Amino acid sequence: MRAGFSQDGYIIDQDQFSAYRYRGMPSSVNGCGWVAAYDLLRAQGREVDFETVHRDMNALFPLQVPGPTLVRKLMRYLRRHGKYRLTWGRGRSLRAAARAEAGIIRYCEGRTPHFVPFLRREDGLYRFFNVSDGLEDMSCSMEDFFAGHCLRPLVRVITPAD
Repeated sequence: MRAGFSQDGYIIDQDQFSAYRYRGMPSSVNGCGWVAAYDLLRAQGREVDFETVHRDMNALFPLQVPGPTLVRKLMRYLRRHGKYRLTWGRGRSLRAAARAEAGIIRYCEGRTPHFVPFLRREDGLYRFFNVSDGLEDMSCSMEDFFAGHCLRPLVRVITPAD
């Protein structure tokens, strides 16, 4: 297995991508946006190369000023590959995520803005990738994830639009 990837090819640990600079910083510090985009596209069965996703997402920020990935920039990138829906608010986001086969949750892990991709498993639980150290590839219900991680009301969910 390649460092930073799950056995089935998802990026689960952005800490392993420090050599890839994103927005002027190592991806290990500031790479959750492009990592989430890669994992969501992969979850949808698209042929994607992580280096291409990294390069194309990074190109959305020509000044390379350090800062988080903006939701609107991530949406712009994803919409090159299909139709996606953005849902705002903790309650609405939980409902949207619980109906989805895959998506990305934008929330604050502690005080740090974070994107976490997810994929529904066959048993109805979800896999969450790149959550935090020790939780690189975790599984639980969507409700349990929100209860443990999405504690602030400013939560957004990106899901494929049918």
